[in-house]
Amino acid sequence: MFRKIMLVLLAVLVIIQFIHPKKNKAEGVQPNYIGNTFAIPADVKTILAKACYDCHSNNTRYPWYANLQPLHWWLEKHIKNGKKEINFDDYTNKSLRYQYHKMEEVIEQVKEGEMPLNSYTWIHKDAKLTTEEKAKITGWAQSVLDTMKATYPIDSLIRKK
Repeated sequence: MFRKIMLVLLAVLVIIQFIHPKKNKAEGVQPNYIGNTFAIPADVKTILAKACYDCHSNNTRYPWYANLQPLHWWLEKHIKNGKKEINFDDYTNKSLRYQYHKMEEVIEQVKEGEMPLNSYTWIHKDAKLTTEEKAKITGWAQSVLDTMKATYPIDSLIRKK
């Protein structure tokens, strides 16, 4: 009986290797990319690319283990949830309040060490942010907030309480 169960499990494991979700790979220019509206210094862009864009953009760099199921499903769930929180490639397609609030969250979560996720940095050691990198990200995000405050009326950015 145990042998039959193991054979069935093995068969299921083999079969699911042929079932993969569509990869998060966009072609061409992303018209709503945050960098099209707000300047991103080269060093900050490098940090975002290594620590954020895999889950928070339309272009994920997939590791080798993404070819294995059920790991690919698990990764896609993380990517989907990450993009739901903030997608830097679709950033300017959202309301001004959303954009402003998400930059506030970037500052908060980076300062508190909530982002990038531990489950991500466990595998991607280069994505662990140093104190200097955290300062660069939060400084850039603050500059985005300052630019928005200088460009738009405050009541279009912050909901009155």
